[in-house]
Amino acid sequence: MTLTADLTGKRALVTGASSEGFGAHFSRLLASSGAEVVVAARRLGPLEELANAICAAGGKARPVALDVASKESVEQAFADEGPFDIVVNNAGVERSGSVLTLEESDYDYVLDINLKGVWLVATAAARQMTSTGRGGSIINLASITGHRGTKGGAPYCVSKAGVLHMTRQLALELARYGIRVNSISPGYFATDLNREYLESAPGEALRNRVAMRRFGEFPDLDGALLLLASDASRFMTGSDIVVDGGHLIFGL
Repeated sequence: MTLTADLTGKRALVTGASSEGFGAHFSRLLASSGAEVVVAARRLGPLEELANAICAAGGKARPVALDVASKESVEQAFADEGPFDIVVNNAGVERSGSVLTLEESDYDYVLDINLKGVWLVATAAARQMTSTGRGGSIINLASITGHRGTKGGAPYCVSKAGVLHMTRQLALELARYGIRVNSISPGYFATDLNREYLESAPGEALRNRVAMRRFGEFPDLDGALLLLASDASRFMTGSDIVVDGGHLIFGL
């Protein structure tokens, strides 16, 4: 089943789009729905390949080098490439290990990108959307681990819990300007961050704790993203959409 939403005339920014994960998939999806997409990440080479592929398929895309943890980099990207109607805060990293052995540098690395990076991009988007008077939609990628922790993933879980509450706070303050801020909490999907683990024996045990008995596939997120990116969600803000195959409710 192919889901579509008319995003013709809209301009979108997708962060964390340099690897074959959510960011690249979201970029293709938004472009196929009519949006002009700016694909952003620190690595410019893969972004250029993605943008070229989108254009070859009939879409519109441009690459931009962007470090979400750097205020200067974020502000420069918005100045050069904005304004945007849709901003997808997708960039994220992970450092795993026991809370007894993780270093301060591990915590800082994850929180700088996963939490501060979301703040810098979202607030830059909000300022620009407010100044143009066009409003817009900001979509933050959270995680079911922000709702319920997981062993060995403390910095990541903390960062995603922060994203959930940040989403609500931003939504509260920005609604009056026509800016909607929502989040998506994916369950377990195979990406560059976790593919090796999900294909291991512990990963198989994890799959058996998903109510639908499978991990997510990228198209499973299409409905949530297109809903939040389009006017179909014009009365939604501060919401979180969980897409996890029933993982959070399993065993309740």
